[in-house]
Amino acid sequence: MNSALVWFRRDLRAHDHAALHHALTHAERVHCAFVFDTGILDALPSRSDRRLGFIHAALIELDAALDAASRTAGGQGAGLIVRHGRADAVLPALAAELGVDAVYAGRDYEPAAIERDSRVATALAGRGIGFRDYKDQVVFERDEVLTQGGTPFSVFTPYRKAWLKRLAAEGLVDWAVAPHAGALAQKSAGETVPTLASIGFDAGNLAELKLPLGTSGGRALLEDFRGRIARYQATRDFPALKGPSYLSPHLRFGTVSIRELVDLAGQAGGAGADTWLSELVWREFYQMILWHHPRVVESAFRPEYERIRWADDEPGFAAWCAGRTGYPLVDAGMRQLAQTGYMHNRLRMVTASFLTKDLGIDWRRGERHFAALLNDYDLAANNGGWQWAASTGCDAQPWFRIFNPVTQSEKFDPEGRFIRRYLPELAKVPDRFIHAPWKMDAMDQRAAGVRIGIDYPGPIVDHAVAREQTLVRYGVVRG
Repeated sequence: MNSALVWFRRDLRAHDHAALHHALTHAERVHCAFVFDTGILDALPSRSDRRLGFIHAALIELDAALDAASRTAGGQGAGLIVRHGRADAVLPALAAELGVDAVYAGRDYEPAAIERDSRVATALAGRGIGFRDYKDQVVFERDEVLTQGGTPFSVFTPYRKAWLKRLAAEGLVDWAVAPHAGALAQKSAGETVPTLASIGFDAGNLAELKLPLGTSGGRALLEDFRGRIARYQATRDFPALKGPSYLSPHLRFGTVSIRELVDLAGQAGGAGADTWLSELVWREFYQMILWHHPRVVESAFRPEYERIRWADDEPGFAAWCAGRTGYPLVDAGMRQLAQTGYMHNRLRMVTASFLTKDLGIDWRRGERHFAALLNDYDLAANNGGWQWAASTGCDAQPWFRIFNPVTQSEKFDPEGRFIRRYLPELAKVPDRFIHAPWKMDAMDQRAAGVRIGIDYPGPIVDHAVAREQTLVRYGVVRG
């Protein structure tokens, strides 16, 4: 093949990259491109989005990495072509302009992305250009891990066992990127990565978050976690502790590869690494579920739960979004999300349970709220997590298991350190009241400098009453 175009999407790195590896293997000349897809951008709720800032920083590093790879191989330098517009129009036009024989990309599994890629492939075919996509963002995809009967799994634990068995048998592939001199094409003179302002966006408060960016940031976080992974099992559920890897946005946008992370777990070994590896397998489980059952985007995995009569509670939903429910751990988690675009995994479960089982509000509303704010938003994982919390999904928690927001708070933030970080109005509340501040009498409130119901709300719902209502709501569906 004379020339090819690599379309970067969820794989913003120049190492361990399946599409780039195959393009360099098959073509003498390889162009590289990224599209700020207005089909996605126009649907964003705000023109200020931290995720675009993350992507932009990754593109700057990717552009430099491609240039360095070319020069190291003895070439004249290379870079990234960046376009702005509908990908299904811009990408085929660019491929024709460059005169390439084929476009290479990492495979996507979301229904909208599959439809987009089909349109792109059709448009390319009309110009005599091929479209080739490759597995990259997961270790095992689609039908690669099935039950002994050849059907998709719907329960996580047996899926994990089958996934681990296949990994042990096959190991990991390293999609090495080793261009020969002149293989990576130079950009046109004056071609640069456009600013976010030039496409009508800004990065929000991303700079204030001190989130390491680009492949260099992903590498730094990976190395930091390498020294903590042994403690992961013991620390991961406590939001005040430095327990997680914080790599989720890097995995989402591909500034690290999934194979690097699985390899880290394998090298480390032990309970902490095994627990973290299970989290990575959960991610692939939900990707598999989405690919086999695209209806879950809008519908319950378990069809019978479509009959649930969800509450119409706009004030409750607004209070939940704003972190004003009166339950400190729930509110701290929601304020962390609003301020930073990050939410600790334990708190994702607690806040989702509160919305669906304390307030009785449809899980889809919570899923969409998270989708608008999470830096690491991933449709498969977000949908799967919300359906798990609402007990409408595959491998769901039992429908009658309902998180108690007070006992969760007492167990996972016993000293209230995380709560006080995001609820400064409760900073002086004693430990014995921090999980249920409405229990303070007037004298205690004066001493703590907070008036419950004025400075901080009282509980918007009685958990014990809400629990009984939820049991009835789900019990009716189950007959």
